[in-house]
Amino acid sequence: MLNISNTKINIRRVWRFSAIKRVERYEAGNVLSRLILFFLIVFILAMFLPWTQTVQSRGKVTTFRPEQRPQNIQSGISGRIEAWHVQEGDFVKKGDTIIRISEIKSEYLDPQIIERAKGQVDSKKQAIESYRDKVNNLENQILALETTKRLKLSQIQNKLEQARLKIESDSMEYQAAKVDYDIAMAQYERLVRLYEQGLKSLTSVEKRKQTLQKARANIIAKENKLLISRNIFDNLLVELNSIRAQFDGKIAKAESEKNATLSKLYDAEGAVQKLTNQLANYTLRSNMHFITAPQDGFVTKVYRSGVGELIKEGTVVVTIMPASYQLAVEMYVRPIDLPLLEKGQHVRIQFDGWPAIVFSGWPNTGYGTFGGEIYAIDNFTSPNGLYRIMVKPDPHEHPWPEALRIGAGTRNMVLLKVVPVWYEIWRQLNGFPPDYYKPEVKDDSK
Repeated sequence: MLNISNTKINIRRVWRFSAIKRVERYEAGNVLSRLILFFLIVFILAMFLPWTQTVQSRGKVTTFRPEQRPQNIQSGISGRIEAWHVQEGDFVKKGDTIIRISEIKSEYLDPQIIERAKGQVDSKKQAIESYRDKVNNLENQILALETTKRLKLSQIQNKLEQARLKIESDSMEYQAAKVDYDIAMAQYERLVRLYEQGLKSLTSVEKRKQTLQKARANIIAKENKLLISRNIFDNLLVELNSIRAQFDGKIAKAESEKNATLSKLYDAEGAVQKLTNQLANYTLRSNMHFITAPQDGFVTKVYRSGVGELIKEGTVVVTIMPASYQLAVEMYVRPIDLPLLEKGQHVRIQFDGWPAIVFSGWPNTGYGTFGGEIYAIDNFTSPNGLYRIMVKPDPHEHPWPEALRIGAGTRNMVLLKVVPVWYEIWRQLNGFPPDYYKPEVKDDSK
């Protein structure tokens, strides 16, 4: 005792209490030491228990395919709301009308705009047929002119050949007349010498002179005939060139008119294409007066209300959630954890709203979690600085809840290497990342 107080304790009276007797027993210290030794042995054994390393992150439920995610239905044209055919929560099938709108632009207000556009297209097509008929007629005319030209040229060629032969014949006659004249001249001169010698009479000389004059007249006639034949030949050459030039001019004129008609034909065909395009645009625009559901789904939210409200092109009208979809989990991990992840790794998922008991190091002992596999890993960071990981359901485990909806939150644990507990504590105290390892790839071919 410290003897601080002057009051004395009656030892005999204290020993009457059983609690004091039990505390004073020596067996209490033995039990405490045994308990400490037992818990120490249990703690040491627990340090060698297997511990599964994990990479934990938050995420949300989504879908793999873009068309299975919530769809914002937009208006393709500007217009005025005329009637609503759905309300929030309704189930619509593909092609069902959601809203009907009317035109507000002045160039589309004509109710007969499609019929008028069709009439313009038909008129232009008839003009094209007329141009084609005219082109065919001009081609026939050109063919006829070329045929006539060939016949005319062939005829003139024949006449030229005849004229050439006539020139040769007249030339030969002219040469024969010159020979006759030379012979007559020689005979006349010889008779004159004989007459001067008194051997021939004057009558013979005069007769020979008469023959000489006839030979001279004959040569002049033959020369004149030759000149006439040459003149005829030259006239035929001029006529040949004239016919060629005449028909070439007519053919060139017909070709020019044909080309002009073809130019008009091509312009008309271009106008038909333009009008056809315009008609197709009018038809498609008329179909846009009815905004329809692109696929089966539920109307989740209506962004415009009332009748008579004006909407612009591209304005979101309603949101539709597809009726059938394939769920996936979108999770984000830190860049330091990205090298530890590969496709096919197993993931334990806890969905918001589903009760679960989770043991991080012993995932098999947990309750309420669902299995998944890493399906895709982004090669670049998201705007939040993390890498996005896509997880699909594990076909070898219990299927995900049917009541699960897109957008629900998740807590995810990517299962890594199994290590002892003491190693995991040492790693956490030193701030080291989980161990890098290659996961075993499942062989589904068996």
